[in-house]
Amino acid sequence: MKGTIEAAIQQFVHAAIESEAISAIDKNYVTNRLLAIFDLNSIVELEGTNQSGDLLSAMDQLVEFAREKGMIDESHADQEIFEAKLMDLITPQPSVVNHIFWDKYHNESPEAATDYFYHLAQQNDYIKTRNIAKNILFTSQSQYGEMEITINLSKPEKSPKEIAAAKNNPSSNYPLCALCFENEGFKGDKSHAARQNHRIVRLDLDGKTYGFQYSPYVYYNEHSIFINEHHEPMKVHKQTFKNLLAIIDHLPHYFVGSNADLPGVGGSVLSHDHYQGGHHTFPMEKAPIYQHISLDNYPIIEAGLVDWPMSVIRLRTSDKEQLVQCADDILQTWIGYSDEARDILAYTDDERHNTITPIARMKDGQYEMDLVLRNNRANEEHPDGIFHPHADVQHIKKENIGLIEVMGLAILPPRLKTELADVRAFLLDKEELSRVETMHQAWAEDLKANYHPTTETEAQEIVEKSLGDIFTRILEDAGVFKTDDDGRTGFEQFISYFNQQ
Repeated sequence: MKGTIEAAIQQFVHAAIESEAISAIDKNYVTNRLLAIFDLNSIVELEGTNQSGDLLSAMDQLVEFAREKGMIDESHADQEIFEAKLMDLITPQPSVVNHIFWDKYHNESPEAATDYFYHLAQQNDYIKTRNIAKNILFTSQSQYGEMEITINLSKPEKSPKEIAAAKNNPSSNYPLCALCFENEGFKGDKSHAARQNHRIVRLDLDGKTYGFQYSPYVYYNEHSIFINEHHEPMKVHKQTFKNLLAIIDHLPHYFVGSNADLPGVGGSVLSHDHYQGGHHTFPMEKAPIYQHISLDNYPIIEAGLVDWPMSVIRLRTSDKEQLVQCADDILQTWIGYSDEARDILAYTDDERHNTITPIARMKDGQYEMDLVLRNNRANEEHPDGIFHPHADVQHIKKENIGLIEVMGLAILPPRLKTELADVRAFLLDKEELSRVETMHQAWAEDLKANYHPTTETEAQEIVEKSLGDIFTRILEDAGVFKTDDDGRTGFEQFISYFNQQ
C-alpha cells in the first residue's frame, strides 16, 4: 500500500485534531501511544501529512498496516478490536464524558448534551456510521398511516470460520452480557464485541443508577439504550413506568419504551433490564385516537384507543404519579384477563401469557404513555404464537415483534436484499420461478398475476408496497384485539372490565 506507517500515524493524529476529537495539546501523547501500538521507537515529521483527511479513512490505513505486519488476522472481530483500540485513544475517559455531558445539560440544554454525546459516538466509530449507510430504508403507506421499512445490512455477518473460532474461545462470565456496564472499555474477542471506545453516561432513575448509551447499529435517529447498572432480568412492573417517566424528565426531547418481558413478544435480550429510546417520531405516535374512553378511577387522565394494527391504550396527563398508578393498574388487570372467544388466555397452567409493551414521551407539556397489550400464547394452528407473524408472512419476517416494530418500524433480515432482487427479476421475466427462493414462490406468483411491471423502478415500487402491506399484516397478527368490529368490541369489553375492578 502507498505511504508508510509513520505517515499514516501522523495523518490519523492530524485528522483527529482537525475534527476536534482531540486537542492540539494531545498531539505528542496520541502519536507516542500509536508508536507503542506499532512497536516503533521514533517518528520524523513528514511533509504532506497535515493535509485535510477523513478520520475514519485514516483509521482504515492504520488497520491495513496492522494486518500487513501480522498484528491482526483477516477476521472481522480482530479488525473491530484493533479499530476500537485506535479510537479509544481519541475518546475521553468515562468520567470526562460524564462531566462534559452534565455540564452541557445544566448550562445549555438536554439537547446540547445529547448532541455532544451522539456526535462523540459517531466520531469515534462506536456508532458504525459507514455500516449503517448500507441499510435499505423506505416508507410505505397503509390504512394506519405511513410505515417505516428497513432491511438491516449494517451488522456484518460472521463467516463459518469465525463462528467456529468463537466456539473455541475460553468461556467467560465477564462481562455477563452485551449490555453490562463492564463492557465500557472492554477489549473484546472473537465472540464478544470490542468496546474500548464505548462510553456510558450515568443517570439517576428513582434512586437507582442506569446507563445511557447509543446503539452501535442505530435503527433510527439517536437510537439509545438505557441499561440497569445491575445484571437483572427484564421485568415490566410499576417501577418500569416510573423509570420511563424519569428518563423523559431527564430527556424530554426523547421517547423511551420497554420491550415486553415475556419470551415470544419481548426483545432479543431479556436477561438484562433495559429500555430503548431516541429522538425519532414513529408512525404509532402519529396514529390518532379512534375512540376516547373514560377510566373511572382516573378522571384526570385523558385516555383513548389508538387507530393502530396492534392494541394500544394511550394515556395523557400532567400528573406523573397518577399516570404510573393507572398504567400499573392496567398492567395488573391485563395480566389476569382472558377472552377465550378471541384466543386470549391469561395462563396455561402456571405459565403467564399477558404483558405490556409501554412507550413514554412528552407531548405538548404533558406525559403521554402508550400501553400495547401483548400475549405470547401458542397453539397447534400457530405454534410460533397466536399473536405472532403467521406462517404465510414468515417468508418476510419470522422473528419476534419487539418494541421498535410495535411502533411501526420494520427491521427486516439482510437475506431479503438478494431474495427481493430475485423476485423483482422474476416480475420482469428476467428470471425463471425456480431461481426465486422457495419461501417466496407463492408471494412472487401472486405479485406477477396482479402486476405487470416493465421497468426496474416499477418492479421496485411493487415489491416495496407489498413489503409494507405484509409488515402491516404482521402487526395485525400481533394485535390481541383485531381491528375489525369484533376485535374492537373485545377491546371495549376489556376497558369495561378494567373500570369494574
